[in-house]
Amino acid sequence: MAKTVKEIMSTNPVTATTQDNIYECAVLMKQHDIGFVPIVEGRKLVGVVTDRDLVIRGYAEKHSGSTSVTEVMTKDIRTVPPSMTVDECARLMADNQIRRLPVVDNGELVGIVSIGDLAIREIFVNEAGDALSAISEHDHREPSAVH
Repeated sequence: MAKTVKEIMSTNPVTATTQDNIYECAVLMKQHDIGFVPIVEGRKLVGVVTDRDLVIRGYAEKHSGSTSVTEVMTKDIRTVPPSMTVDECARLMADNQIRRLPVVDNGELVGIVSIGDLAIREIFVNEAGDALSAISEHDHREPSAVH
């Protein structure tokens, strides 16, 4: 039986809400040493903010720290279900040069799967290695709608 995303994902991710501002999001990233914060309403995923979003869409556009995260968050989010196999997830990440994916079940955020989860757990090492190589070769300009 193939391993599923549920078996390797990080659970209880650090999140922010649409009521938070970009400064609060940046503080969360610093406190938890992360670069990716899902934005939720209750448990429903409505967007994500990356450290890159804060810089490119926030501060480089001269938004103040009090600007709502909704101004900089990515709304068109690629997600995966917890039932997806790890190899399918690795291929999706490699093909789309995605480092982190929210795991959503019935519209609710249940976890995050990252390229590191694939590599650290040594599951499907070839796919994880291929995904990491493909992402590393990318010129570091992630599409704004996919993180």
